[in-house]
Amino acid sequence: MAKKSEIIVKEVAVKTIKHGNVDYICMTDIARMKNAIDPNGVVANWMRNRNTIEFLGIWETLYNPNFNPLEFEGIRAEAGLNAFTMSQNRWVELTNAIGIISKTGRYGGTYACSDIAFEFASWVSVEFRLYLVKEFQRLKAAEQAQLGWSLRRELSKINYHIHTDAIKQNLIPATLTKQQMSMVYANEADVLNVALFGFTAKEWRDAHADLQGNVRDYATVNQLIYLSNMESLNSVLIKEGLPQPERLQKLNQIAISQMTVLESIGENKLLK
Repeated sequence: MAKKSEIIVKEVAVKTIKHGNVDYICMTDIARMKNAIDPNGVVANWMRNRNTIEFLGIWETLYNPNFNPLEFEGIRAEAGLNAFTMSQNRWVELTNAIGIISKTGRYGGTYACSDIAFEFASWVSVEFRLYLVKEFQRLKAAEQAQLGWSLRRELSKINYHIHTDAIKQNLIPATLTKQQMSMVYANEADVLNVALFGFTAKEWRDAHADLQGNVRDYATVNQLIYLSNMESLNSVLIKEGLPQPERLQKLNQIAISQMTVLESIGENKLLK
């Protein structure tokens, strides 16, 4: 399923979708800047332009190995004539183009990859194009930040299994019930919570009863980085037989030291 989102450009809502691994921007929404009543007519007029056809042909030649150059040459020969017309669907049908696509339903409309969408926006309004590029870049930066957070969260979950395995092998006697074992796991998880966040999971839930999930779902990228490190470190300390109070103190000291370093570097550099 295509990933859908929306950006606001000069009070105009412009939809975006991810088709495969490529971002597409809704040309129909951009066209409303020029004609709110008939945006599809604006797109059709743009595609009648000879410069447009040449631009689309060059783009497809660069990025589409299945592009049909013979059909393109025939279209280019007619482009600009009074009787020439071209629709998105006909362009795709004749040339196997991939730069422009159509969608139906709630997110319906004519979409184009960012290069083509920005070119179309320049034809509609140079000012609008500049704002569109700015908002699109902001959207991609936010997606990248979220991706970085998700990767750190997944890494934290992987290290969690290393952590629980160390607990199972070194702290849980065979005679404990499943409920008692769960209490040991939770107790050790709170060692990490207290060392990094300064409170237990229960204390966080009591203070944030309106939120879903747990404290780690709301951690920053830097906190997730250290949490991942701390799970591995605590598993080593457990295997070495260090008592819990000593481990907590050591983990807290290292947390303060490492978080100071990470904050000085900044999350943007880490994501890169």
